[in-house]
Amino acid sequence: METIQVTYTVDEKVGGPAQSVPALCGALEASGARSTLHVVAPAPEALARRIRLVVHPQWRFPHPRLGISPAMRRALYAAVATADIIHVHGLWQMPNVYPSWAARKTKCQVVVSPRGSFSPWALKRSSLRKRSIWLACQGRAVRQAALLHATSEAEAQDMRDFGLRAPIAVIPNGVTLPDRVVARRAADGPRRLLYLSRVHPSKGLDFLIRSWRSVQDTAPDWTLDIVGGEDQKGYQAELEGLAREIGAERVAFHGALFGERKAEAFRRADLFVLPTHFENFGMSVAEALAYEVPVIVTRRAPWAGVEANRCGWWIEFGQDPLTESLRDALAQPPDALRAMGQRGRDWMEKDFSWNRMGQMMHETYLWVVGGGTPPAWVRSGI
Repeated sequence: METIQVTYTVDEKVGGPAQSVPALCGALEASGARSTLHVVAPAPEALARRIRLVVHPQWRFPHPRLGISPAMRRALYAAVATADIIHVHGLWQMPNVYPSWAARKTKCQVVVSPRGSFSPWALKRSSLRKRSIWLACQGRAVRQAALLHATSEAEAQDMRDFGLRAPIAVIPNGVTLPDRVVARRAADGPRRLLYLSRVHPSKGLDFLIRSWRSVQDTAPDWTLDIVGGEDQKGYQAELEGLAREIGAERVAFHGALFGERKAEAFRRADLFVLPTHFENFGMSVAEALAYEVPVIVTRRAPWAGVEANRCGWWIEFGQDPLTESLRDALAQPPDALRAMGQRGRDWMEKDFSWNRMGQMMHETYLWVVGGGTPPAWVRSGI
C-alpha cells in the first residue's frame, strides 16, 4: 500500500502533530505501508534520515500562516497517481486543502485528521478567519473525505456536533517509549512538579500559578518547573508578572526544550500537571506516563484511563479542583508517586505503542480502499 501524509509543519517548536505525524509515518512503514510525508519548510534535517520526507518552499504573501506552496500542490498532484491513500493532518491552511484537490478524479482516497480543530474552544479562536477559509475551500475538502480520524471519542463527538457525516476512525496517538527511569532525582534535591506544553492561554497556566500559590507553603520541598515555548507574544511575561504579584515562589520558566533536554526534564520530574481548557489528545500526558511520571490532567482532555489505571488525577476543570488535587498529590510520599508512575508506564506499553497505532491505521486504510467489514474502532457514517 502507498500512502501520502500531509501536514503544514514538522517544526519541533510547534509540538503536537509535528511530533505525532512523523511518528505515524514510521509506524506505518513498520506495518508494511509505504508512507511519504509532505510538509512546508522548515523541517529538522535529522527527520529526513528517519522517514520519507519531502519539504516544500512556501510563499510568505499574503500571509505565511496560510502555507501557500505551489510546489507542494504540484507534487501532490503527481503523487496521487500511484497512491492509495492521502492523509491530511490539521485544518485551516492550504496544505490541508491541496490533497482534496489533487485526489479528485483519481482512485486515491482522502483521510482527514482535524487534530482538535472542531473543539468548541478551538473554533472560537480566530473564528472569522476560520469561517472564511471553511467557506472558501476547507469545508468542501473535509466533506469530501472518505474517512475522518479522531484521536479520542471526545474529538469524534466534536466532529458529529459540527455536522460531519463521514465514518470516523478513533485511533489515539502513540507514544515513544524511552528506557525505564532508574532514579528520579538526587536524594537531597527538590521534588519537581512539571508542566511541559505550549505556554498559551488555552493551557490553564494562570490557574496553575494561583493553585501553586495556595499550596506552596504546605509543600516546601517542591518546585514548579514550567517548560514550553511561548505561543502568544507577551503571555509568559504576563504569567511571570502574576507569579510576582501573588507571591508564588519556587516557580521557574525554562522555555522550550527539545531532544535530550526535554527527556531530562521528564526524568527529573516527580509529578506532571496539565490544567488545560481542552485537548483532543494531549501528547505531553502520554509522554509523562511513558517516563513513569504520574499526572494531574483536567477532564477537558480525554484521559479517563488515568483513574482506571491508578496513575494520577483526572479532575474537573477549574481553580478549586486543581488546588485540591495539587494539595493531595504533593503530600504523597515518593514511593506512592513512583508506583503511580510505573502503572502509567505499563499502561502506555500495553495500549499506546506506536507499533500498535501503525497497525490500526494500516488496517483502517485497507478497509477504506477495499471495503468489507469496518474495523472495530471505526464509527459508521450518518
